[in-house]
Amino acid sequence: MCETDTEERPRVLAIGAHPDDCDLKAGGCAILWAQTGSAVRFVSVTNGDAGHHKQSGKELADRRRVEAKAAGKVAGIEYQVLDNPDGKLIPGLEERWELLRLMREFQPDLILTHRPNDYHPDHRYTSQLVQDCSYLVGVPNICPDTPRLEKAPVIAYFSDDFQKPSPFEPDVAVDIDSVMDTKIRMLDCHESQFYEWLPWIDRHGIETPADPERRLEALSRFARSFSRPSEKARDFLKRYYGDGRGVAVVNVETFEACEYGAEMDADAIRRLFQIPR
Repeated sequence: MCETDTEERPRVLAIGAHPDDCDLKAGGCAILWAQTGSAVRFVSVTNGDAGHHKQSGKELADRRRVEAKAAGKVAGIEYQVLDNPDGKLIPGLEERWELLRLMREFQPDLILTHRPNDYHPDHRYTSQLVQDCSYLVGVPNICPDTPRLEKAPVIAYFSDDFQKPSPFEPDVAVDIDSVMDTKIRMLDCHESQFYEWLPWIDRHGIETPADPERRLEALSRFARSFSRPSEKARDFLKRYYGDGRGVAVVNVETFEACEYGAEMDADAIRRLFQIPR
């Protein structure tokens, strides 16, 4: 990560459907941004009140807010959890205006979110809401109580493995080797998810040994399995970081440009993701 002047430090808004979504897909980058003084906010559009097999409602939502706050503290970033119910998100006008006002208030240079094709409706509709706001954030007569954005932000998608209707194509790959251990500590804060809910529902085959040290090792294996660069990501790493470092990188976070935001050209990539020249 390169040193930047205050004026060049990007303001980054990552918008996930649930507490822990942003951490898994962009936690490493968030830590790197925070280390250079960039303003970073993670937003969970739902409160996560359904994501468990034993707890639910306010009890679970409160627990997940605490977990998100702890993860944000590890990374040195702000973590905001909205109060839309888990599993019931719709891309309606009320939800659109809430997110649009949030974007205007934060004034991001870069927005990260889910791709629109995804197994979870909350993920899909979070992506839809971000897309719906992408043009309207600059329209003064929409939500006139909040000043419009004078400059459109770049928008990029989190990585995923879904193939239809089109597979994820990495336009950016960021070396997170130096902060991978810290990212795992972020994920460790989401105990209700990585040690309870996801193993129970068996979505990702996560192991949860009873011993805390072995449990953390299992979480590390899981997180690192998500961070291996693909062939296309490796090509990006060699092109932007140089052949030596590009070949050596083990852990990455990758993102795909959304055509509805500002253009994500080579200069924007280096500036927003702070990749040294």
